[in-house]
Amino acid sequence: MNALVVEWMQKAAGDLTVAERELRARKAPVYDASCYHAQQCAEKYLKAFLVSVKHTPPRIHNLVGLLNDCLSYDTTFATIRHLTSFVSTSNF
Repeated sequence: MNALVVEWMQKAAGDLTVAERELRARKAPVYDASCYHAQQCAEKYLKAFLVSVKHTPPRIHNLVGLLNDCLSYDTTFATIRHLTSFVSTSNF
């Protein structure tokens, strides 16, 4: 597997770990931080896929745009399109 794909996937897995850890926090979990890291995780996995198909991922944080790029290579990404309604448009 391409080293850059592996790097993107490792970073995505780290974001998922942080998101899950925050959700399990017993004292004052910070849900918006968990959501942020979940969104970062999704972004990095989408970019990993794009790199795997020899497509340079755009320097954007727009999950819908990234998903559309992925769809041009693999239509099975359509099965997660409904999740875009949950995407935050702001990091604040």
